[in-house]
Amino acid sequence: MRATLHNVTLAYDPPATILKNFTCTIPDGELVALLGPSGSGKSTILNLLAGLLTPDAGQILFDQTDVTRQDSRHRNIGMVFQDYALYPHLSVNDNIAFPLKMAHVKKAARQQRVAELADLVQITDQLAKLPRELSGGQQQRVALARALAKHPQLLLLDEPLSSLDTTLREELRTVIHNVQRATGVTTLFVTHNQEDALQIADHIMLLANGQLQQVGTGHDLYAQPRNLTVAQFIGRPQLNLWPVATLPTPLRASLPAAVLAQATTLGIRSEALQLASAPTEAQFTATVIQQRQLGRDTLTSLQAAPRLVSTAIPRTDRSTLPITVDRQGCLLFAATGDCLWTGADQ
Repeated sequence: MRATLHNVTLAYDPPATILKNFTCTIPDGELVALLGPSGSGKSTILNLLAGLLTPDAGQILFDQTDVTRQDSRHRNIGMVFQDYALYPHLSVNDNIAFPLKMAHVKKAARQQRVAELADLVQITDQLAKLPRELSGGQQQRVALARALAKHPQLLLLDEPLSSLDTTLREELRTVIHNVQRATGVTTLFVTHNQEDALQIADHIMLLANGQLQQVGTGHDLYAQPRNLTVAQFIGRPQLNLWPVATLPTPLRASLPAAVLAQATTLGIRSEALQLASAPTEAQFTATVIQQRQLGRDTLTSLQAAPRLVSTAIPRTDRSTLPITVDRQGCLLFAATGDCLWTGADQ
């Protein structure tokens, strides 16, 4: 099922417009991540789709059916929350079966469905336990199975991994991805964590200030950002920024002059800041402020005109370094924030 918000406007009380003429579509059968900072409107969109909020204007469509005023109980959706929301007094088996019991599904059919879902999310050996006896990751698997119990047309995941540690988070990313592939259910995954979005989503919708900034694959958003907001949000370490007016002449000469004349800011990805093979090949010289080992990568903080961060410079004892910039990792932005050029354009 395809889910669409069309020209939706919503304002909370006291009057503060959260969404204005907002339009987006979650394609049929895809896992889409709705990514953005806190307060960007992500949960509002999820609650509109769930029927927990009603827009002041606009339409919510499930395929061609207008569900804008339809009660959440009639929308055939499944929801998974950050805090699991399991019934503490019920076993895992009964938690998963609960929506089916409320729908008056016969016990034999309920148990067959529970067995299928428990196998799908890999908790078959946990069915007799209570939620308090499970790890956070296991509880979230139970919540996912329960959300899928009634064969929903739309699965809504509201920050489902944010309370998990790194190891469990990585495990659950794989579980969610595999479950979505196995069921084919249209899924919206709400998160503020770009790694979650980049690793499991077919497409990412990046939201900021109630506006849809860009929709695309993780590669699209990283290599061809529409604007500075997208470019700064996607990628770690964050994009280095250098005012065009203060660029060193050798660095300026490596960039397209026609675009440079319209730009105010140069963005440089951390991997594009590299150690020059000889001082004569350097585009500028920088002072080493700090070097930190992050697993296989060395994170190097440099002071040039602005402060810069590189992941391509090996550990060194030198205090100053000749630096060159790979223009493949460069982006030029206008004063409006629009991206005028990327190194991939060359």
